[in-house]
Amino acid sequence: MAGMESTVETSLDSVGDGIDSLNAAWSFGGNTPKNFDSHVSKSVPKYKDGHDIILSLSDFFINKQSTVYELGSSTGSLTRKLAERHVHGGKFIGIDIEEAMTQQATTQLSAHPAHKNITFLTDDILNFPYDKSDFIVAYYTVQFIPPRVRQQLFDHIYQSLNWGGAFVLFEKVRGPDARFQDIISSLYVDYKFEQGYAAHEILAKSRSLKGVLEPFSTAGNLDMLNRAGFVDVMTIFKHICFEGFFCIK
Repeated sequence: MAGMESTVETSLDSVGDGIDSLNAAWSFGGNTPKNFDSHVSKSVPKYKDGHDIILSLSDFFINKQSTVYELGSSTGSLTRKLAERHVHGGKFIGIDIEEAMTQQATTQLSAHPAHKNITFLTDDILNFPYDKSDFIVAYYTVQFIPPRVRQQLFDHIYQSLNWGGAFVLFEKVRGPDARFQDIISSLYVDYKFEQGYAAHEILAKSRSLKGVLEPFSTAGNLDMLNRAGFVDVMTIFKHICFEGFFCIK
C-alpha cells in the first residue's frame, strides 16, 4: 500500500534433511552438498531406480575407449556407479557449476577403486569444450538451466556425441494442460508427505524453487531434442511428473 515500506525477505527456511534456503533462491551450494544425497533420494520418486535404468542402458554404448559425461554431477554418485560398472576402461567426467558439489564429489571419490578413470570438474555445461563422447547423462539437471539457453545446451550435447552415441535425459515435467498439472502437483505433494516432510518444509522448498526450477512439458522437451537433431527418442521412465528420455544420435 502507498506510504508503507516494502521489506525483502531474507530469513532462511528449512526444506528438510538439514538444508535451508531462501525464497526464490534455491542453491546447490552452501550446506546443500553434504545433505544432498539424502534429500534428493527422498524428494524425487524412484531416484535410485532411475540410476539403475541408466546403468543398464550404458552397457550398450560404453567401451574401453569411450568418453562419458554426467552433466550436473552433484556429489558424483551416478558417475561413480558408471565407472564401477565399466571397470574395463573408459573416461568418466562429471561436471557441476557448484564448486562445493565438485569438492564433495572429489572427497567421496577417494575410496573409489576406479578413481583413476573419473574426473570431477567445476564448469558451465553450456560452454564446456566436450570431447567426442559415446554416452552423456543429464539427471534432473536441465530443468535448472534458464529456458532462454536450454536449446543451445541440447544443440551442444548433440554435436558432442559420436554417431550412435546416447543422451539420457531425466527431468521433472509439467502436465500437458492445467487440469493434468493440478492433479500431478497434488499427487507429488502427497508423495512428499509420505516421505515424512512437514507442511512447512514442503512449502519452503516450493517457494525456494520459484524462478530456479523451470520444467517443460513432455512435448516441450521432445521439441527441443528434435530441433537439436535427435530423431530416435523414446521415454524410458515415467512416474507422475518425472520422466526419462532415451535418445540415440
